[in-house]
Amino acid sequence: MNQLEPGTEPDPATTSSLLLPSAMRDEIIAHARAETPRECCGLIAGRDGRPTALFRLANLEPDVTRYRIDDAELYRLYRELDARGEEILAIYHSHPATPPFPSPTDVALAAWPDAFYVICSLAHPGTPDVRAFRIRGGLITEAAIHLVPGTD
Repeated sequence: MNQLEPGTEPDPATTSSLLLPSAMRDEIIAHARAETPRECCGLIAGRDGRPTALFRLANLEPDVTRYRIDDAELYRLYRELDARGEEILAIYHSHPATPPFPSPTDVALAAWPDAFYVICSLAHPGTPDVRAFRIRGGLITEAAIHLVPGTD
């Protein structure tokens, strides 16, 4: 994960990198820790490839090794974001005990080809590992995360 100085960020419209405010990364890690041993889940809204807001979502999956976002909650949020001119930039979840790489289930259920899929691993609790991927047509491509200053 790269830390960028203000004014040096890559253009999000022309890169496969995720610009992520440090505060959002910290929030994802805090959410993952709060939900352990279950997986947490949420999404990051954005405009023009830049994150604007993070939303913690409820995990409806009773199994501790999967997540399932409430369809009604996701649809409501999607409509709200659309009305504000924003989009779903990233969907995140945690892997409490495994590496931050999409599982076969993650790949099979990846329904947003333009979104980043962010996974926070707590396999080593003292050093959480947050990584981003694109999942399109069953193919997984890792995307760089560029941490940018910010409190949003």
